[in-house]
Amino acid sequence: MNELIKLSVLEMRDGLLTGNFSSVDLAKAHLEEIKATNSTYNSFLTVTEELALSQAAAADVKLSLQKSNSPILTGIPVAIKDQLVTEGVKTTCASKILKGFIPPYNCTAVKKLLDDGAVIVGKTNQDEFAMGSSSENSAFGVVRNPWDIESVPGGSSSGSAVAVAAGQAPLSLGTDTGGSIRQPASFTGIVGVKPTYGRVSRYGAVAFASSLDQIGPFGRCVEDAALCLRAIAGKDKRDSTSMEVPVHDYLHEIKKFDGHLKGLRIGLPKEYFIPGMDKEVEDSIRQSLKTYEKLGAEIVEISLPHTEYAIAVYYIVACAEASSNLARYDGVRYGYRYPEAQTLSEMYEKSRSLGFGAEVKRRIILGTYVLSAGYYDAYYKKAQQVRTLVINDFKAAFVNNCDVIATPVSPTTAFKIGEKTADPLQMYLGDVFTVPCSLAGLPGVSIPCGLDSKNLPIGLQLIGKPFSENALLKVAYSFGKETKFDTSKVIGRRF
Repeated sequence: MNELIKLSVLEMRDGLLTGNFSSVDLAKAHLEEIKATNSTYNSFLTVTEELALSQAAAADVKLSLQKSNSPILTGIPVAIKDQLVTEGVKTTCASKILKGFIPPYNCTAVKKLLDDGAVIVGKTNQDEFAMGSSSENSAFGVVRNPWDIESVPGGSSSGSAVAVAAGQAPLSLGTDTGGSIRQPASFTGIVGVKPTYGRVSRYGAVAFASSLDQIGPFGRCVEDAALCLRAIAGKDKRDSTSMEVPVHDYLHEIKKFDGHLKGLRIGLPKEYFIPGMDKEVEDSIRQSLKTYEKLGAEIVEISLPHTEYAIAVYYIVACAEASSNLARYDGVRYGYRYPEAQTLSEMYEKSRSLGFGAEVKRRIILGTYVLSAGYYDAYYKKAQQVRTLVINDFKAAFVNNCDVIATPVSPTTAFKIGEKTADPLQMYLGDVFTVPCSLAGLPGVSIPCGLDSKNLPIGLQLIGKPFSENALLKVAYSFGKETKFDTSKVIGRRF
């Protein structure tokens, strides 16, 4: 194993500037690790070796000319979720219906990373069209958790999380619709950030549920995730939902932390500690709050009374939007087309029924049903009304009680592959703590806060006010600095 893959992004930056190693050295180290471990983890669908080495060589030229004036991500390897289109590189959303599709343009977030000099090492595996919480819905095989290869790494941004946790890349991009960054970050012991809806452009992110989807970063520490978020955030004229709000230098701001959180009120929602939740998860979360108290924060109990309806609301809204968004995949212009169709109707029917996996079809059917005549008001309209109540719960909590909300990311740690595939409802209930934040469009971050008795990571979720990523990352950073969770335990593992 090459020791370069264990470095943080800032350590890589220092090494590049001092000449201890080159961008090409970094790229080769990570590409070699991918080659050595991808057959085990199945985290990458496409490895862009030639592209990465070319970009790394260009980064070395930029570093030699601009030195410390070069963008901070110059020469840093990154992995990209296959939900995000990349010019000239296959983008499949882990679906048979897009097998072999090569986009002619870059997702805005990807373009911003490239403009900052980052080096793309590949496209990562995921649940098909981001629909899933375990990676078991990929058309190209399950992704395995580096902490225990018989367990899931979470989903849907499974490959992106594993790539960072296992040392295949120091940074990666994922998407989060109902927890798809935060839950895999929790299951793999790394940091994952879901930005406020509108903080990062969705242009070029293949749509699942347009009112919920957000692109965000994974890193092995808060500082690395903050650097990546700074690079991809900002208004984009090609995405009308992206907002014109200031983008802070998150790393500079969190480094101002002086070791004290005096005056900070952290809300603990009573509805998030539920029957069926692992005791080890609850104990770890409560112990984490003691750490915050030691740093000077005040822990206050709050109520988010409509939390119990969030899962039902989410699966109505998200599936309705998926039904609409996925109607474009019909076998006509691109993607899989049933080759033996005799009529147009048969081509549509067979292309979609054979091209989509079971979970995607389940959600399309559910979404089409709740949007259909006679059911729209009873389901979709009612769900949007209850969504407003969930949003108002958060607003009231932030106005009256707290500055940040702390919750578990998941009721359990990573579960075994195949354990929940026969019971979709049980799988959906695993999103109970991440979905409300998504419905409200709030920023959330998952940080590792301990291990259970099976040596599997536990994640603490911090939720902030809209566009408060700056403050949220500072609170996350303060915990990481105090507890120093060892994120390198699984880097370079061989099975």
